[in-house]
Amino acid sequence: MSNSDFCKVRESVRSQLGNKVMIKQDRGRNRIEIQEGILQNAYPSVFTILIENRRNTNPPQLLSFSYTDIITKEIRMKLC
Repeated sequence: MSNSDFCKVRESVRSQLGNKVMIKQDRGRNRIEIQEGILQNAYPSVFTILIENRRNTNPPQLLSFSYTDIITKEIRMKLC
């Protein structure tokens, strides 16, 4: 992982602020979690996504991820 990879991912995330994204997380042991939310903020080391519950039983969640999560493919993110 080079510094240029990190900068490219960070700029890509920053350019998508406010857009709806789908996050696919690898939770280990063949468990994969898929969530949709809005890309809220991008900070120097992390970015945040606001997840709305479809059934409206739980309040919205604010999840944070590191840019290295994308580089190491621990999460996959795509626009909806």
